[in-house]
Amino acid sequence: MKKNIYNIAIVLFAITLSSCSEDLMDNINKNVNDPANVASNLIITDVMTNSAFSVTGSDIAFYSSVYIEHNVGSFNQMYNAEIRSNEPTSSTTYNNSWNSIYQNLLNLKDIIEKCSEGGSEEGNFYTLGIAQILSAYNLAILTDAMGDVPWTEALQPGVIFTPVVDKQEAIYADIFTFLDDAIANLGKESTFPYLENQDFIYGGDEASIGNWIKFAYGLKARYTMRLSMRSPNYDDVITFANNSFADASEQCQFDYNGTSSKSPFQQFFLDRDYFGASTSLHNKLTARNDPRDAIFFKAYDEGGTLEFAPNGAPSQEQGKYGISAISSITAPTYLMSYHEIEFLKAEAYARKNDLVNAKIALEAGIVAAFAKSNIDISEADAMDYYTNEVEPVLLDQATTLKEIMVQKYLAFFEEEAFEAYNDIRRLRAMGNNFIQLDNPLNSTKFPLRFTYGSEDVTTNVNVREAYGDGSYVYTENVWWAGGSR
Repeated sequence: MKKNIYNIAIVLFAITLSSCSEDLMDNINKNVNDPANVASNLIITDVMTNSAFSVTGSDIAFYSSVYIEHNVGSFNQMYNAEIRSNEPTSSTTYNNSWNSIYQNLLNLKDIIEKCSEGGSEEGNFYTLGIAQILSAYNLAILTDAMGDVPWTEALQPGVIFTPVVDKQEAIYADIFTFLDDAIANLGKESTFPYLENQDFIYGGDEASIGNWIKFAYGLKARYTMRLSMRSPNYDDVITFANNSFADASEQCQFDYNGTSSKSPFQQFFLDRDYFGASTSLHNKLTARNDPRDAIFFKAYDEGGTLEFAPNGAPSQEQGKYGISAISSITAPTYLMSYHEIEFLKAEAYARKNDLVNAKIALEAGIVAAFAKSNIDISEADAMDYYTNEVEPVLLDQATTLKEIMVQKYLAFFEEEAFEAYNDIRRLRAMGNNFIQLDNPLNSTKFPLRFTYGSEDVTTNVNVREAYGDGSYVYTENVWWAGGSR
């Protein structure tokens, strides 16, 4: 009986197959779990999430925090990074972040094409503008970390398999073009609805458009300052910053609920437990009688002794050293904070020798940084700290500029470690070695850049030749820090 049923099934299948139309076969061959055409409002939600968790809050941030001594690498890969063994030069170190950025850029390219003239969502200016901002943001992280990278020939899977490596200077021009186009598009009337709950950052209502524009201006201020070694333009930094966030309620942050979404640094601790509390950071805080010293760190075990890890020479063991006390499961990821805006203004004013406005912006930056959700120091206490500990050292242009950058470095612990890393590289290139780093290996082995991702090192001859053996990370600055690539 089973044999007869089987034979009947074969015949029916044959008859059906012979009568199938080409369109029907095309539909059969489609993977319904991987649709080819997804609405841009759904794609952009995924990009926002990945930008926060898999890019900003990724290995890029974790390794940066070790290199700049926000944390001490005390176990496994982070210990190797601490003692400069393998991790800074290996192409596998940042491969996950590398892939995440390129995946984001590919998805954003899809959104931009859909929402531009001739696309299936032509006239969707709000989503288009947001996609352009996130393109600038992801592209900047990529080139800030790795320098020259594949770009103009990238994002063409199945068409160009070995894209050329583009110069950082040209990539930066594209970053500013993305931001200028975004601001223009977000100012237009869209024929499509707001993103609403698909906008995980600003909520997707009418007011959110203004905040996205302010984020774009903030990024223009950040990246204009980034280029100050090459082409200083502090007036533009101030102008762009003044068009950005007016307070912390407008800053660009990604929030986690602690259940279905969890903060990257806390998740990294729960998964790996590779960090120890930094002696170098602790000493900078205590030298200033900074109340954050009692908030930033805690003993590994509740009720235990808080032991700080020596920078450059920790014991490789877990459970020995203190850990971050501000890593919480709901701590936000800052794509750009309000306090960064004020620190950018403070530096720009100081470099113009306008010390009155530099001090005003510096105080505002400190107050905002003290008020972070996982710090929660009152405005009154923050102002007391500024008045009693900070203002007395602001004696002239040089001392004011130095203290601005040190305060910015302290404020960026720990969620903004990559931006602090960018600042240190830029300052050193400008001859402003303001941030003392105590790891003795930094005299010869401070990582000046990150390596390319291993997947492209092994498959793209252009990337492989640029990578070499990886030792270039100790000798070659990125372009905006005075290097050639």
